Amino acid sequence: MAKGTRRNHSAAFKAKVALEAIVGEKTLGELAQHYEVHPTQITTWKRQLTESAAGVQLGQTQNPSITNG
Repeated sequence: MAKGTRRNHSAAFKAKVALEAIVGEKTLGELAQHYEVHPTQITTWKRQLTESAAGVQLGQTQNPSITNG
């Protein structure tokens, strides 16, 4: 079996797809077909987005230069 080239997706693309999955207007299968990614990948991006959003809500950030004021 021939191997294809590995695709790298931008953070903006991942967030866009994950947000659409959270909204739930389309199924994971529909989103996967539309964006040409595997449904499991969308589930992973969705989980990462919700976990990072929970961190923001709690005041935790990835950037140490940002402080709570």
